[in-house]
Amino acid sequence: MDLFDHNRQAQIDREAPLAARMRPRTLDEFVGQDAVVGPGRLLRRAIQADQLSSLIFFGPPGTGKTTLAQIIANTTSAHFIAVNAVLAGVKDLREGIAQAQDLRGRYGRRTILFVDEVHRFNKAQQDALLPWVENGTVILIGATTENPYFEVNKALVSRSRLFQLQSLGPEELRRVVHQALTDPERGYGNRPIHLEPDALEHLVNVANGDARALLNALELAVETTPPDNAGNITIPLAVAEESIQRRAVLYDKEGDAHFDTISAFIKSVRGSDPDAALYWLARMVYAGEDPRFILRRLIILASEDVGLADPQAVAVVTSCADAFDRIGMPEGRYPLAQATLYLATAPKSNSTMGFFEALATVEREREAAVPNPLRDANRDKADLGHGQGYLYPHAYRDHWVAQQYLPNGLQGQVFYQPSSQGYEAALQTQVAQRREAQLAALVDGSSGLPDVLTYSPDDPARDRWLQRTLSQAGVQLGQVRDRLFDLAPPQRHHRILDLHARTGLLTWEALRRVPEGQVYARVHNAQDYEALAEQAAALPELHRPALVHADYEALSAYLAAHSPDLAFERIVGRNAFGQAVNRERFVDILRQWLAPGGVVLLVETIPRHSQRISSLVDASSLSKALVKRWQQAEENALASSDDPRFNWQADTLETLFHQARFTVQLSTNRLHTGIYLSEALLQRWFAVDHHPPSYRDQIAPHLSEKDLAAIQTLCQRQLTAQTIDWQSTLVYLKASLTA
Repeated sequence: MDLFDHNRQAQIDREAPLAARMRPRTLDEFVGQDAVVGPGRLLRRAIQADQLSSLIFFGPPGTGKTTLAQIIANTTSAHFIAVNAVLAGVKDLREGIAQAQDLRGRYGRRTILFVDEVHRFNKAQQDALLPWVENGTVILIGATTENPYFEVNKALVSRSRLFQLQSLGPEELRRVVHQALTDPERGYGNRPIHLEPDALEHLVNVANGDARALLNALELAVETTPPDNAGNITIPLAVAEESIQRRAVLYDKEGDAHFDTISAFIKSVRGSDPDAALYWLARMVYAGEDPRFILRRLIILASEDVGLADPQAVAVVTSCADAFDRIGMPEGRYPLAQATLYLATAPKSNSTMGFFEALATVEREREAAVPNPLRDANRDKADLGHGQGYLYPHAYRDHWVAQQYLPNGLQGQVFYQPSSQGYEAALQTQVAQRREAQLAALVDGSSGLPDVLTYSPDDPARDRWLQRTLSQAGVQLGQVRDRLFDLAPPQRHHRILDLHARTGLLTWEALRRVPEGQVYARVHNAQDYEALAEQAAALPELHRPALVHADYEALSAYLAAHSPDLAFERIVGRNAFGQAVNRERFVDILRQWLAPGGVVLLVETIPRHSQRISSLVDASSLSKALVKRWQQAEENALASSDDPRFNWQADTLETLFHQARFTVQLSTNRLHTGIYLSEALLQRWFAVDHHPPSYRDQIAPHLSEKDLAAIQTLCQRQLTAQTIDWQSTLVYLKASLTA
């Protein structure tokens, strides 16, 4: 670039619109999209580590798609090429690919190709990109306002990681305005501007989540408002209203917003919410949607979701559609709203879906012959007997008679399921009673039912399966894990902290559930840390969990030092509470780490409610007095207030979290696990002065040495090499911060 080019570029930068001048240059300046580039998110870590793979950003205008690409251009060591799909063609792509090949071959340097409005590329242009993305010649970053699953080559989508950007919230838009008014270099920081609060709120409200529209309106307001005698520029509400008079509605009649909005409308009507239905109807009418399209969808809904619960629904909606055709807009809004409200408040039934079950049966089953009584008797009744045996319903009481109308192979099949709503509720009993009568007629009149009893030959594989150990600990732990996560399923971009990783049961599941987020895992000892680190080494660096070997206080210090802005949407733990030395402090620390709207999920085994070993044996060979002393010794040990492993129950958890101003939900579950009692395990049970204390150590204070010897002998004789049903109690806790 020569001196003239430099001056020309500087002039362009100075004269650029405010929205272009204020475009963030670093991630720290970037406003919003915390779910995508917030602290600890995958994309932020990838940008900071310069380890990007192909990406596609999609979302509404003004949410930061192009800005993120430029931030990447400012931070990456890779060569960056930017093209706009509206202006570029295959020739431009080929030139960029050739440049990328040259840099890769000569210097081993990567190339990032940013394609703005990537959905504007036709199929041929997108296909031209595919092989170079696939072989790594270029890393593609695409930006689009359209759903890439609909508008972008499926092969490109499958090779890219998708990030959906959301419209900015009011607080984020206020930050954008604040940046513009305080930045002396690119914004209005060197000019005395006073934006009145109600004017600011109007701009934020009408911008509708679009930062670009907001800055354009602010610029228009500032540049068209003359300063007062003191040189100050005051922007009142009236000026703000003139600067941004109509809310920008995101609505492409052939794109994502069209389908999403009509979907929200139909689901609101189906869900019998007239308020939401009118809101989404207003959104569509305001954006210019064709009312005839809306009415067509309502006519479909009248049959699909109301059906026989209100047989008049179709008549009302079609009448409203006819009325609309007669009067047009704007008065046509009345019958449009009437049809919406009628369906939203009507009783609901989807019993017409029985047709599609019948259709699936026709497609799946071999075509069955029409039963002889149902065949047309007008042509060949005399020769072939068609129609013989048909019972004419009008000749019977109530104009109905019990007979079968389905093919022989489908007799008893049910397709129509009357709902208990509206008019259809009156049909429910009648249909059920007539079906019962038809089935009775089928059984009484049949010449003999087919043999439905079958016997399979011996299955060696099945026998081997039955002979396996009864222990299903792995399966049951998986069920515990899934139940815990299902209490508050995380989103893909969430940050999760596993309080007690140990074997990684929760850690690896967390990684699967938050591919665009991040997982921290705390481990209690060096052995667990090394084992998890070895497993994590097989993963790409960006996708590994952050392992921390520390107690809870040390972990808090570690997080504060390494990621002071980090907070977690989910904090999970299995048997983490039982490890806490100071329980009140443990709950306080969790509160500090939790992001707004976050949830703590714990599953804890309550030792006090665990299996009593005395109940596993036949103690008839012992004296009743000894058995009673043994059982009492177990109860005393498990009820000990001095042992932190046993001196708590479910209500202890609930009380502590309530005191820390959490909203708490508790549930308990009795777990049955098959355990094989080896000789070594029994020896550990009865070890002396073991650490942690053995079973013998726990009951010893309440029994004599003679008693202990008799109990140990009995257990070893009856339980060694046996598989027993071990029962324990789990408590599941879901805690969220009280608003």
